[in-house]
Amino acid sequence: MKIGIEAQRIFRKKKHGMDIYALELIKALQKLDHTNEYVVFVKPDSDVCLHSSENMKVVKVKGATYVDWEQIWLPKAIKAAGVDVMHYTSNTAPLNSPVPYVVTLHDIIYMHSFSGGTIYQTAGHFYRKFIVPKITKKANYVFTVSDFEKIQISKTLDISDSKLKVIPNAYSSTFREIANKDTLNLIKEKYSLPDDFILFLGNEAPKKNLVNVLKSYSKYVDENPDPTQLVILESSHEQILNHLAKIKRLDILDKISLPGYIMHSDLPKIYNLATLFLYPSLRESFGIPIIEAMACGTPVITSTSTAMPEVAGNAAYLVDPQNVDELTKAINELTNNIDLNTAIKEKGLKRAEDFSWKNTAFQTQNIYLTK
Repeated sequence: MKIGIEAQRIFRKKKHGMDIYALELIKALQKLDHTNEYVVFVKPDSDVCLHSSENMKVVKVKGATYVDWEQIWLPKAIKAAGVDVMHYTSNTAPLNSPVPYVVTLHDIIYMHSFSGGTIYQTAGHFYRKFIVPKITKKANYVFTVSDFEKIQISKTLDISDSKLKVIPNAYSSTFREIANKDTLNLIKEKYSLPDDFILFLGNEAPKKNLVNVLKSYSKYVDENPDPTQLVILESSHEQILNHLAKIKRLDILDKISLPGYIMHSDLPKIYNLATLFLYPSLRESFGIPIIEAMACGTPVITSTSTAMPEVAGNAAYLVDPQNVDELTKAINELTNNIDLNTAIKEKGLKRAEDFSWKNTAFQTQNIYLTK
């Protein structure tokens, strides 16, 4: 069978969750399946992170925008490649797919709410809201990444339970404990990181809960004479300055480190260096960083909401993400109680073993081959 996979944005330098999902799934299939032939459709960009092989051909498809790439140029490329079935990996698909297909819905938050953003983000929101109900009706199967998200999809879209499949995300094997101190010290110097730090990986999206993280951290600073510093990735100095000004806590700016752009390949080392990892999001359909941090031996604080308890199991410190006092208490306990920190670290390492892209690829391949 010739199987096509849409992976429009995996070649862009700054990858997001859906891009990582597509890339890691494809790499796992490339290793796993030498019986079937794969054609991967990508948009040309600067990070050429996947190459053709004996069982896989990478086809570059040009397009001016996400929409014309997906609705016009991708269907033409699919026809030319002669694939038997397609997997659309990023929530949307052509309205008129030339072959039978499956589609991955990572989440459907865009069907319920809109928090604003750039013109590009606004257009993307309404595009997904228009496209998704139509393409899921035509799909042979719809994949999603957690039981939580399956319930949300079932409540919102007219999809039979028999064609809605949960196949969990995973993490790359590069996320692991690193014993080489020289390797870690090079990263510490590269990004001017403090010796001990709390890591927060989040952007300006409201669901990432940055403001409550800053409020909780400021309370933690007040309660500790020698507080562990906070390292924030994916936020600028100006953005953090504005948030601190709004909560009237500019005094803690010197306790916060902002390394700027981080190469994704350096992220496992940064997890390894961190005392703990903060991930108190308001909503996630999965939360890959939770298991990435666990695999690196970094204790995790995450939320009691949406899919995060499902992913973390009993291997993280769970908090109400809206409760600043609760989050402050968690930070205090994991920075000051070495025994608790170690216990959660060990549970996290064990929990991470439950997830692998090989297993995700195996489950996905089985659906491809279903008649």
